[in-house]
Amino acid sequence: MRHRFRNLIILFTASVVLAFAFNFFLLPHEVLSGGVTGLAMIFGLLTPLSSGIWLIVFNIPVLIIGWMKLGKEFIANSVFSVAVTSVAMLYVPVLQVTEDALLSSVFGGVIVGACIGTIIRFYGSTGGFDVIGLVLTLKRDLPLGVLVFGLNSLVVFASGFFFTWELALYTLASIYITGIVVDRIHTRHIKLSLMVVTDQDQKLRGELIGNLIRGITVMNAQGGYSNEERKVLYTVISRYELALVKSIIQDVDPRAFVSVTETVEVLGNFRRS
Repeated sequence: MRHRFRNLIILFTASVVLAFAFNFFLLPHEVLSGGVTGLAMIFGLLTPLSSGIWLIVFNIPVLIIGWMKLGKEFIANSVFSVAVTSVAMLYVPVLQVTEDALLSSVFGGVIVGACIGTIIRFYGSTGGFDVIGLVLTLKRDLPLGVLVFGLNSLVVFASGFFFTWELALYTLASIYITGIVVDRIHTRHIKLSLMVVTDQDQKLRGELIGNLIRGITVMNAQGGYSNEERKVLYTVISRYELALVKSIIQDVDPRAFVSVTETVEVLGNFRRS
């Protein structure tokens, strides 16, 4: 429970800081974020409704896709993050920190990337193309930031038609920086070998199989000191899945012995059919 509460606090903080980054650095210069958030910003600038309202509207179909592909906990965290960001954007004033649009694009991109990377690392998302990118990384182990940058580039062309091409280039610079920072924090493409020694193997195995797309190898073991029978669960996961796995193990068997090591290369069936 404490682990879950800590994660929610981190998601809440990152979501609020994200709203400040939008309203302090990007929106005052009409520099957009990418993807669905960028579209929400466009509609927020062109219509009387706040960008926060449009953010919720556009994220509904995307979150449904995430529910089907990425699991309930992920979507619950994503809904929480999107809701906090949207509400915060309603109350945080749109304030121009600096008159330099390029400086705002750079700092806004860094802060947005740090917030999004943190949210994703703690098994959530800001909705939009983050979810689409994560679904695609289930099939190919590509850096998430690269995928999101490619998808978000579509917003650049939209902003160019609605505003100016100079602002479109600022937007491109901002989302490129965001993608780089996301990959520095997210590191989904890094693989980890996970070994868990537990006496709650049936329940833990069921929880892991139910929440991951990885296969699990079960081995018999015996305590060297206690001589008690144990089970060893072994699997390889992505760096992104570690937060979820740790949460599951903590809930099922807090006394389990867990070893996590970085894996150089994986051959064979990395994904469960």
